Amino acid sequence: MDIFLWIIIIACFVLSFVGLIYPIIPSVVLIWLGVVLYYFFISATVSWWSWGTFILLTIVLFLTDYLANLYFVERSGGTKWGIRAATVGVIVGCFVFPPFGILVVPFLLVLVTELVQRKTLKDALKVALGTFIAFLSGTFAKAVFQLVMIIVFLVDVFLN
Repeated sequence: MDIFLWIIIIACFVLSFVGLIYPIIPSVVLIWLGVVLYYFFISATVSWWSWGTFILLTIVLFLTDYLANLYFVERSGGTKWGIRAATVGVIVGCFVFPPFGILVVPFLLVLVTELVQRKTLKDALKVALGTFIAFLSGTFAKAVFQLVMIIVFLVDVFLN
């Protein structure tokens, strides 16, 4: 039974990284699911230090993702409609021309949205590029935090 549970835990961790490309997959929730499965069904030996680290990194992960998007889009002169278009673009992009759609669709939607709001092509391209950079930087940060969470879990499990 433990082997089957470990397979599920590992699958949760792997799928959490797939969620970086398909944001519809709840990456951090899958990491938590893997840890909770271990805790309740294999061994209740996850330390309080690890739980605290998971909570802190989860909060930092969400804040980093939000602030990276906000920073790059606002810095490039994006409007609230541009930010909304980027969000819709990421969701739609998951299904259109995967995995490249997640990069292309938000870029194009933001570009069109900013042009509709009477921005020059140069300014609209700047905002669309800012959105693209925001997505990449947020995704990179999430990947790092997710990897750290998994490493903390594995160190806790195998060194205790």
